[in-house]
Amino acid sequence: MTPQPPRALVPTLVFLGMVVAIVSSLGAPMIPTIAAAYRVPLGDAQWSLTITLLVGALATPTMGRLGDGPHRRKVILVALAAVTAGSVLAALPLGFGMLLAGRGLQGTGMGLTPLAMAAVRDALRGERARSAVALLSITTVAGVGLGYPLTGLIADRFGFEGGFWFGALVSAMALLAAARVLPRSTPSHAPRLDVAGAVLLAAALSGLLLALSRGEQWGWTSLRTLALLPASLLLAAGWVWHELRTPHPLVDLRLVRHPSVLAADATAVLAGIGMYLLLATVVRFVQTPPSAGYGFGASIVTAGLVLLPFSMASVLSNRVAAFIAKKLGPLRVLPIGCMVFVVAMLEFAFARADMLHVVIAMTIAGLGVGCTFAAMPGLIVHAVPPHETGSAMSFNQVLRYVGYSTGSALSATILEMHTPPGAQLPTDRGYGVIALVGCGLWIASGIVAWLVPKQGVVAPMDEVLAEESVADAIPVDEDSGTDAR
Repeated sequence: MTPQPPRALVPTLVFLGMVVAIVSSLGAPMIPTIAAAYRVPLGDAQWSLTITLLVGALATPTMGRLGDGPHRRKVILVALAAVTAGSVLAALPLGFGMLLAGRGLQGTGMGLTPLAMAAVRDALRGERARSAVALLSITTVAGVGLGYPLTGLIADRFGFEGGFWFGALVSAMALLAAARVLPRSTPSHAPRLDVAGAVLLAAALSGLLLALSRGEQWGWTSLRTLALLPASLLLAAGWVWHELRTPHPLVDLRLVRHPSVLAADATAVLAGIGMYLLLATVVRFVQTPPSAGYGFGASIVTAGLVLLPFSMASVLSNRVAAFIAKKLGPLRVLPIGCMVFVVAMLEFAFARADMLHVVIAMTIAGLGVGCTFAAMPGLIVHAVPPHETGSAMSFNQVLRYVGYSTGSALSATILEMHTPPGAQLPTDRGYGVIALVGCGLWIASGIVAWLVPKQGVVAPMDEVLAEESVADAIPVDEDSGTDAR
């Protein structure tokens, strides 16, 4: 007889997901404060957010593979310990380099959510498992909405170091709770880790983001930029070649062959870039002092509250997506969500001089991104064999993290391009350019989503959304009862 899971398992995993979401969001509202405290340019301070997202993109597939076998509990505990250590490192006055190292360690926490969902799938069955996975999915969004104003309030009272000390406290609490509650992993075959694939992916992404973020400082025609960009693209091509030929790939790229999966993955990258172009930009815009000719001189707390409607609307959009699917068909949810976000970008492009319009733009953006990411599981789950759905969903999540980190770095580059020589702040035109670039990315996402072939059977989207909630659920292999990554 299978032992009953501890009653505290699901609450502990939900708390874990909330902590990860809060800690990963610590960098965004604090970028101007960190820049001032360490006397670094805003573009450099932007890396306090970018590096967390980059590490998250690398950690998710690696931890997913390591956590597939008998080491899941150990992987979760080690990752939580790394998040706690990273929070302490970022809080200590050891210099900007150590803060970035700490933020990188915090990024390992972004790979925990799929493992938490897999643990739920192993421990629970039927409706209880679906409800718990849905709750974990929503937590990843709601945690960001809670994290921005909460950590902003702490940082406003005790400095940005206080925000990181708070992150260390809640991470340590999650570590202790997980160590007490997580069941021992059942003996099974330990999966082989594709070390070469992990190294190639890390090198390609790091090089690309470094070139994007430093291109303006180095010069886009400088030797370093011209060498780094092609080298990163060659490494990315080498990674694809390696993943398609190794028997134990870090990410199974063969799953992208289906047109629906390809469309969902392409949308994940484009939409991820477009989303973080807005998120990373808004917090800087509202904190800019009015003496610059724009901005509201808002505190960290206010900057966090501006992002709260985004998270709230993204949670509520789950029902909106189900309604659209019922009325217009499931294949229309993804392009409609993209077009809704275009409206948000246009609102920010042409009406950002008023704080109310900025809040409206963030609310619309939350609805758009929620519908977009809620539609992706239906396209993927019903296009690949059951035993491959976990891997396909994991890859989609990795692509989102790649988009997030690229969007964060790109926003800093565009603002730096619109910062006059000798000035500390960019011109208002830079924010308008970012909004228009974001519009282009979201329009491209909508076009890709609209062109998804109507091949295969796609289940009613309201059923998919009811079972999987937003876009992060890890489907289960019905034969083994475990996650199929």
